[in-house]
Amino acid sequence: MKSLPTFPLLAVMLAAPLFAGEIKDQPGEHLDICVDGKPLVRYMYAYDTSTPETSHNTYKTYHHVMDTDGEQTLTKGPGGKFTHHRGLFIGFSRLKHESGSHDTWHMRNKAAQIHQEFVEQQAGDDKTSVTSRIQWLGTDGETILLEENRTVTVHHSDEDAYVLIDFVSELTAVNGEVTLAGDPEHAGMQYRPHNDVAENNSAKYLFHEEGISPQKDLDLPWAAEQYELRGKQWSVQHMNHPDNPKGTRYSAYRSYGRFGAYPTTDIKDGETLTLRYRIRVTPGELPSREVLAGQYEEFVAK
Repeated sequence: MKSLPTFPLLAVMLAAPLFAGEIKDQPGEHLDICVDGKPLVRYMYAYDTSTPETSHNTYKTYHHVMDTDGEQTLTKGPGGKFTHHRGLFIGFSRLKHESGSHDTWHMRNKAAQIHQEFVEQQAGDDKTSVTSRIQWLGTDGETILLEENRTVTVHHSDEDAYVLIDFVSELTAVNGEVTLAGDPEHAGMQYRPHNDVAENNSAKYLFHEEGISPQKDLDLPWAAEQYELRGKQWSVQHMNHPDNPKGTRYSAYRSYGRFGAYPTTDIKDGETLTLRYRIRVTPGELPSREVLAGQYEEFVAK
């Protein structure tokens, strides 16, 4: 009996994706975007005011980047150096509204970002995305300042990246005009590595040109950092879309690794501001400027 040829089967196997995105929700706690069966990006959306501790731990929504074991994180949660720094997050320490100034960065008094619902979830071979609706409450714990549709998309096509994340925040002023304000240290969309980096102070930075001063130069296309965690080197590129408000400043010089982009602008009552960022995490030392520039061009070309 003749054996059947193996070539067609082999071709099908080679053509099939090595993995596909998968979404797993632990209701009321967190939602995972998984790849190859392991959590890769975790959306932390619990909100529990039953005790002061749980209130503190859940007063803002944010996203963790998970380590390769799918259990530990590359990013920081509550506690540690600057407890309000958490994973991939966004906030403004002096958000202005007719009701006063509200600190949605440190979450002063009763300010909070509260997950309301999942608007859309799509898992596929090329990318997986989750859109969540979030209410931003003022310091009184009652005034709704903004409603946010936050879409996090994990792309599966970049073979050189550990994870490639698009972070899109659509902020709608639902109760009067809002001004996004603060300063580069206490506002904007930021990436904060695990608190262990605050112990080894290993973060160092690279910009698109020599001689860049993030304290002075505006509207940088991207900033990148390298840090050590659990004996390994990790690199992160934070990309600022050119459609974001002009005058954006990067905070990218702290040795503990918190860095990101700070825009300031007004949002008229009933209007929506869309902020777009991309986070690319790679193992090892920082790629060259040329490689990072190429990654940025891919981001803005879409």
